[in-house]
Amino acid sequence: MRFVDEYRDGGAAAKLTAAIARAATRPWTLMEVCGGQTHTIVKYGIDRLLPPEVELVHGPGCPVCVTSLEMIDRAHAIASRSGVTFCSFGDMLRVPGSRGDLLQLKSQGADVRVVYSPLDAVNLAAANPDRRVVFFAIGFETTAPPNAMAVWLARKRKLTNFSVLVSHVLVPPMITAILQAPGNRVRGFLGPGHVCAVMGLSEYEPIARRYKVPVVVTGFEPLDLLEGVLRTVEQLEAGRAEVENPYARAVRPEGNPASRRLIEDVFEVCDRKWRGVGLIPKSGFKLRYEYRDHDAERLFEVDDIETQESPLCISGQVLKGLKKPHDCPAFGNECTPRTPLGATMVSAEGACAAYHAYGRHLESRTTARELPLVGGPA
Repeated sequence: MRFVDEYRDGGAAAKLTAAIARAATRPWTLMEVCGGQTHTIVKYGIDRLLPPEVELVHGPGCPVCVTSLEMIDRAHAIASRSGVTFCSFGDMLRVPGSRGDLLQLKSQGADVRVVYSPLDAVNLAAANPDRRVVFFAIGFETTAPPNAMAVWLARKRKLTNFSVLVSHVLVPPMITAILQAPGNRVRGFLGPGHVCAVMGLSEYEPIARRYKVPVVVTGFEPLDLLEGVLRTVEQLEAGRAEVENPYARAVRPEGNPASRRLIEDVFEVCDRKWRGVGLIPKSGFKLRYEYRDHDAERLFEVDDIETQESPLCISGQVLKGLKKPHDCPAFGNECTPRTPLGATMVSAEGACAAYHAYGRHLESRTTARELPLVGGPA
């Protein structure tokens, strides 16, 4: 299949791996930003193909994982109201909040529905004028355009019974927060291909210059990631810190201008809490004042929410790249995909879920890094 099979070629992977080993003369810690990249890295054992000098750590690039506990609890509070139809993508239903998850609430009789597009929720509101339909609008810049379009259409169609609970987060401020954090070891980033396809590259250039870190935009196939690692290591070894785009088949420097205009029309930048990370200034989107009649937080008055995280969960440290899933005593024991303690075990893009899916919960925590290198799935 075009743009799939050729990016999984074992011979090409071996050549890239050898080139990385030749290029790396010093220890380098790199972070892949996107949860989809983490999934590929663990599935194909890419981290085990790399030389000992190069370590990959996993960033907070899973939108489900970083949705704050307060926002999950707000979703729970709204969905439990009479006359409300609460719509969400399926992976949000099992994310644990302080009072359980949305799936448990659905089993108790709440009208919680899985949709495949925010436009499904708009159509549901149009077909059910007696119901207050709320869509849980989460994600990075990638999902902002369709969510913005849903709000824009609802306003145009005068659907006063449609609103969105907005919890959008932005990648560049998150990268900056990681670089400014005490104990940070990350020296280069594998940039998020999907986000850059929407927003372009310009927001990453000041970060690369100020913090002297390479940002190499990569796709989601094994060869994409190996090439991204190679280019990042080559920059570091040469003392360069630039934004590179080897994912040009999907990403243009300017991104998608039409999507960016739509985002700017509907949303504005705000401070946002990230689960396990805390408040990051100017790291999220909220609805503009013109769209306030579709703002679920305002309409349902759910600002005053008290939260409580599981004391066993270290997902915050995993999201910041300080720990890996097998460093958690609860990983694979008290915390599994069937009994998740944190969001990183729920979402398919979460680092803990990826490690569990590909058998790394069966490994010794002390020997995980030393296992034999493999070329196929881990």
